[in-house]
Amino acid sequence: VQLVESGGGLVQPGGSLRLSCAASGFAFSSYGMTWYRQVPGKDRELVATISSAGGLTNYADSVKGRFTISRDNAKQMVYLQMNSLKFEDTAVYYCYTLYNMRGYWGQGTQVSVSS
Repeated sequence: VQLVESGGGLVQPGGSLRLSCAASGFAFSSYGMTWYRQVPGKDRELVATISSAGGLTNYADSVKGRFTISRDNAKQMVYLQMNSLKFEDTAVYYCYTLYNMRGYWGQGTQVSVSS
């Protein structure tokens, strides 16, 4: 199983970024996917999750109405569209899946919101 995130960067408050996660090595369309984020010194925080077919999504209260998780099963990709970014969204963002009772993480992509 391999998860590779991309799309992070530096953005001003109020700006937007789209994160991508390329998945391989498992039956992607059969598994839910999750985005987490982590700030140094703090635990990883669940940001958004999406069901295997994409019909069910769930968000942390802190990002509801601003972030949108989506997936393309044909491309084995999961995305996180982040709008109206705030200083407190600064973190390393990770893609995650639970496959065969084992959790897999990507390497993370840094998102920095700064003026």
